[in-house]
Amino acid sequence: MTTDHLKHETENYNKTVFGFWVYLMTDCLLFGTLFVTYFVLQHSTFGGPSGKEIFSLPFILTETVVLLLSSFTCGISGISVNHHDKGRVIGLYLITFLLGATFVGMELYEFTELVKEGYSWKRSAFLSSYFTLVATHGFHVSMGLIWIAVMIFQIYFKGLTWIVHKRLTCLRLFWHFLDVVWIFIFTFVYLMGAS
Repeated sequence: MTTDHLKHETENYNKTVFGFWVYLMTDCLLFGTLFVTYFVLQHSTFGGPSGKEIFSLPFILTETVVLLLSSFTCGISGISVNHHDKGRVIGLYLITFLLGATFVGMELYEFTELVKEGYSWKRSAFLSSYFTLVATHGFHVSMGLIWIAVMIFQIYFKGLTWIVHKRLTCLRLFWHFLDVVWIFIFTFVYLMGAS
């Protein structure tokens, strides 16, 4: 690789990562709006249950640990990418995928149980804002799982090329961003709601 080509690839990499940061800032605005909506409506139960009555903190704590572990394996994969260890990168992303899928499965289970008990998003403004906020995060995680699956195939068939490396950097940023959002949800929705 010539010096000019390397310089061009580095500039392209930096522009892509900067552009992805801009995207994440727009996602911050989305989640910020959903958090504000939740805070305004959290006491609007319309005679229905409050968070204290429906949130199961041990279950949510387990869900949180699963997502944080997925963030750890995703972060460690960056070290393996820098060492060009294709097999280890694929293994770490498979673990990340399984942990992320477990998280989504737990979230779907929680939603299903709430709806079975008659606590759907139709019941009150509080539940509507709760389901919207948490489901939006779950949707993002689901999209991240699709992205991880695509990247596993790209790593397997193309190797750790410059383009794949750039895409993995954006994927790691996205996954860590979702963990940060979840920490806010866990703290301000579940912990404060259950107290």
